[in-house]
Amino acid sequence: MRFDIITIFPEFFDGPLDHGIVRRARANGIVEVKLQDLREFTHDRHRTVDDRPFGGGEGMVLKPDPLFEAVEALGGVAPSSGLTFDMGAKTAVVLLSASGKLFSEQVARRLSQLERVVLICGRYEGVDERVSEHLATDEISVGDFVLSGGELPAAIVLDAVTRLLPGALGNEASSVHESFSMEASLESSGRAKSGGAAARKKAKGKKGMAAAASARKWVASLAGGAAPVPGGILDCPHYTRPAEFRQWPIPQELMSGNHEEIRRWRRFAALEKTLWNRPELLARTTLTDEEVVWLEGLHAKSGK
Repeated sequence: MRFDIITIFPEFFDGPLDHGIVRRARANGIVEVKLQDLREFTHDRHRTVDDRPFGGGEGMVLKPDPLFEAVEALGGVAPSSGLTFDMGAKTAVVLLSASGKLFSEQVARRLSQLERVVLICGRYEGVDERVSEHLATDEISVGDFVLSGGELPAAIVLDAVTRLLPGALGNEASSVHESFSMEASLESSGRAKSGGAAARKKAKGKKGMAAAASARKWVASLAGGAAPVPGGILDCPHYTRPAEFRQWPIPQELMSGNHEEIRRWRRFAALEKTLWNRPELLARTTLTDEEVVWLEGLHAKSGK
């Protein structure tokens, strides 16, 4: 897979590219990363990439012509040729912008299925809107906050997508059994459904069914009015040696050696952590009746 990063600060990526998973993936030929200095596509003596916004206002806006020329050059299109720009279905041109759609694990997985991703690092007050409308296939934000440029978001997207590629991680299961993993969420829920005799017994009868229905309405309300989007929950808590640290022991279930008991503990611990830290995710995942009733009771008991 190839990444092309268009930026006015190519030296910024000396650190992110030379450490951790991205470095190993590059060394093993899993990913190729090319840096493109946007100023190389300017045509004035000052190598100007920005200008004042029409209509007035603060800050400077990145000009469209250097960005179009930079991306077109990557696609083998000469700026003076007049050819229609098209890099193909297996390529995404991503504009990193505070105004973009929120980056998520699902977006990362979609990008990981491509052959090439071009990352345009926004800068200054913004980027000429024609870049978003006519050049970028995606406009992405890494969070509900504003950064001074798109270099940090580009490094985040690069790392998140690279670790999903086959061979990038030492253990392929690592990208499945973690926060926001749709596969792990469905797998855990499926096992709970197939092996949860207690859950089925609890759901029997009108009282049990009514409790489950009520709990599901409460879980749905956690989305805050947002439309349900497929996604996973947070990862379960993890512990390592020593088994007791400063009088804080690890959960006994993890010491039991019973795989089903450990799986069940991890599932409910993950649900609890999601409830306290990212409750809106619960409305977007598959839950059993037992789980929704337990979550509602846990929330009511906490008084939060």
